[in-house]
Amino acid sequence: MSEYDVVVIGAGNGGLASAATLAKKGAKVLLLEKHNIPGGCGTSFRRGRFEFEVALHQLSSMGMPDNPGPLRNIFKDLGIEDQIDWIRIQNLYRVVLPGRVDLILPADKEAAIAKLTELFPSEKEAIRAFYDLAYGVFIQSYSTTMMPESEITPENLPLFFKYTLKSAQEVMDEFFTNKDLQLCLNTYWSFMGMPPERLPFTILAGCMFVYMEYKPFYLKGGSQVLSNALAEVVLSSGSDIRYNCEVTRVLTRDGQATGVETADGERITAKVIISNISPVHTYVNLLEPGEVPAEALQYLSNYKVGISAFTCFIGLDCPPEAVGFKESMNLIYNETDVNEAFMCASRLEIDGDPMVATCYTVDDASVSPEGTSLVTLACLKYADPWIELPPDQYYETKYAQADKLISEIEKHFPGFRDHIEEMEVATPLTHMRYLNHPGGAIYGFNQDINSTGPFFPSKSFVKNLVFTSGWVGVCGFGPNYMLGYSIARRTLKKLKAEGK
Repeated sequence: MSEYDVVVIGAGNGGLASAATLAKKGAKVLLLEKHNIPGGCGTSFRRGRFEFEVALHQLSSMGMPDNPGPLRNIFKDLGIEDQIDWIRIQNLYRVVLPGRVDLILPADKEAAIAKLTELFPSEKEAIRAFYDLAYGVFIQSYSTTMMPESEITPENLPLFFKYTLKSAQEVMDEFFTNKDLQLCLNTYWSFMGMPPERLPFTILAGCMFVYMEYKPFYLKGGSQVLSNALAEVVLSSGSDIRYNCEVTRVLTRDGQATGVETADGERITAKVIISNISPVHTYVNLLEPGEVPAEALQYLSNYKVGISAFTCFIGLDCPPEAVGFKESMNLIYNETDVNEAFMCASRLEIDGDPMVATCYTVDDASVSPEGTSLVTLACLKYADPWIELPPDQYYETKYAQADKLISEIEKHFPGFRDHIEEMEVATPLTHMRYLNHPGGAIYGFNQDINSTGPFFPSKSFVKNLVFTSGWVGVCGFGPNYMLGYSIARRTLKKLKAEGK
């Protein structure tokens, strides 16, 4: 029976960050991954002559070398910052509502305010006040992670206490009646999987701050390069990774996690288990029924599995400009009311859904062969309608919906369909299969007011079992790396304090 300081289940972003940090700091770590490559959502795959990015659009919290953000500092600490060719993205996004809005928003606060004021001159003062509030709320919210609990008071943090339980929609309505302007400002809702009326304002404010102040980044070679770099830190530090190795059980004794059992029956002991997979799967599938504390199931019953996505990965036989791509990230709407449009996510058919069209070749010409383009089209979808679909109708339905999505993008980028060379289509069932997530969830539990901030489901009910990933914190690449790093540092302190 092998023995380690820490076993990490799952080589997704949080698991990789945890394992790399622990190994770099001297712990003996074993990282176990069911897939044959590291990364989870931070991976790529090939079709024909194209290598497709699975999920990363823009990396947050990096910052510049002379003004590093928290994520750059983490990568520096792990020794991989200089191993990666970082690509700064100049603009945040383009948002399009035909006949009403066509805005490219710069990744700079003053430039963004100027651009929005140019389009909505009567809202000049409100726009600035909104940005100032968002910055203030985020700074105070972030401060709570570093302050003694006794100092987290309404007197010290008035904005945090006033706005932490307000939705993005509530706050925007305080400032603006113009729904077109709101559409330009609430864009990050789609990357959290919750419409503005359910998305906490603190999360929207955080997105606005980190992308403006620390700038959006991509990296040459895509997210797989970063996943590989983190995996190499684990190995070069003397710890171990096993791929194609599924964990089928978390071992416990007297209410404490003591190790894991793999699909081939091997038992591995460890002082701490870090699970980078969902708490639902961990408790329900990896623990014996009698070992699952009743309060754990009651606790998790308050959280709803989040949304998945319908995605088309497309290789075009032409450069981006040939079909009109000038920005890498394009958010396309058919109506102003995002909260109403979000209802599309609950039905299988693509019909009026908000869409994200990402052309990676705009930011990195080397990401696809010369004279070609790499494009991802995606819209949010819950898994239930796909789960209920009869299996014999799956492939016909999948490609029929893909055809609808392409028809929609053709309206904005004429000639797109004629230049498709390769295409792969992923449904929520695809995400269920590859991520092994309930409901094919891409953002963990719903990132709504009842499940985030002080209500994140991060509590563990089994001693020495710890969770990381977007299931227990803010979703997204940057937040998951930072949470994994933080969990690792806390684990190191625990090991040291207990003399393990």
